[in-house]
Amino acid sequence: MQRNPQIETLAIHAGQGADPATGAVITPIYQTSTYAQAEVGVTKGFDYSRTANPTRLALEKCLAALESALAGQPAYGLAFSSGMAATDTLLRLIKPGEHVLASNDVYGGTFRLFERVLKEYGLEFSYTDISDPTRVEASLRPETRLVWIETPTNPLLKIADIAEISRRVKARSTNILIAVDNTFASPFLQQPLALGADFVIHSTTKYLSGHSDVIGGAIIVREKSLYERLKFLQNAIGAVPGPMDCWLTLRGIKTLAVRMERHSANAASLANYLIQHSAVENVIYPGLENHQGHAVAKKQMRLYGGMISLILKGGEKAARKMVETTRLFTLAESLGGVESLIEVPAAMTHASVSGSALEVPAGLVRLSVGIENVDDLLADLDQALRGL
Repeated sequence: MQRNPQIETLAIHAGQGADPATGAVITPIYQTSTYAQAEVGVTKGFDYSRTANPTRLALEKCLAALESALAGQPAYGLAFSSGMAATDTLLRLIKPGEHVLASNDVYGGTFRLFERVLKEYGLEFSYTDISDPTRVEASLRPETRLVWIETPTNPLLKIADIAEISRRVKARSTNILIAVDNTFASPFLQQPLALGADFVIHSTTKYLSGHSDVIGGAIIVREKSLYERLKFLQNAIGAVPGPMDCWLTLRGIKTLAVRMERHSANAASLANYLIQHSAVENVIYPGLENHQGHAVAKKQMRLYGGMISLILKGGEKAARKMVETTRLFTLAESLGGVESLIEVPAAMTHASVSGSALEVPAGLVRLSVGIENVDDLLADLDQALRGL
């Protein structure tokens, strides 16, 4: 009986057939900038690696397969040198005077790009509580061209109902595009294209590569005409990853499913521990039943992910002390690697939103829960919290 491959299988095989030249099972690193031509303009599909590279093409096909596994239609993938490069390229679809509606808990780097770079070129931005579809609908304008969704958001882990927002937005106007930053969930946990989104954005640096050893980004798009425009922009702007970066990301994706299961299981255990701790005021994790977005997360996500945010009763002073006294949790920016990380977003990843309406609480601590032994992670948090 034939069946469509599931995402665990696609992660290992999609876009990654045996190399036709040598039979190599693993996609080779085509470390070249240019390609020989048999005649002027006659190539084997590649002429210059900014335009296309075989290793990058394998990654792009794999990403497209992962994000469209549940969508019931093909999708197209494009890889970039970073998540911000992917975001910037997608925003080139928006013209001066057009409006972008985004979450009021958007990633700090995205906010910085929107407010301090793209606004200067005539794009308009506003922000709303993306966890409330009614507010999203009410915030649309006649000039709205793009709705930018993060779910879960960074770092407050709000959950947006992608299907309901897509339904309401498209009912208002089919000309409004919907983009979902799926970095926190990964395609293993959530597939926005199947829920009505037009684009999926990733910082492939995070869960997709999964080993904190590469910087990268991606756009996956449903409509071919939008893909062709973005493909043109990818080549014209040139913010593309090198073949080694693409190969490292492909290598990481092969274990995406098993890693995400472990990240999620570990995070669930830690969240249930933290919610009972006397030093903790609040734990924010979509897998907890008291999370405002739990029902939506349960509906649209396979598991709840590896990210936890918490607020300590001792405020900013306690937060800084905690993150500086963990032993297994490394004090560092970024997330999604096999190792556990801890940070204070207000002073680190989200310093760019300081003083704005999107300012993050100074006492918020963000955990990126790795795949270590869960009892070792619990012991580390316990000793750090006992010292407060």
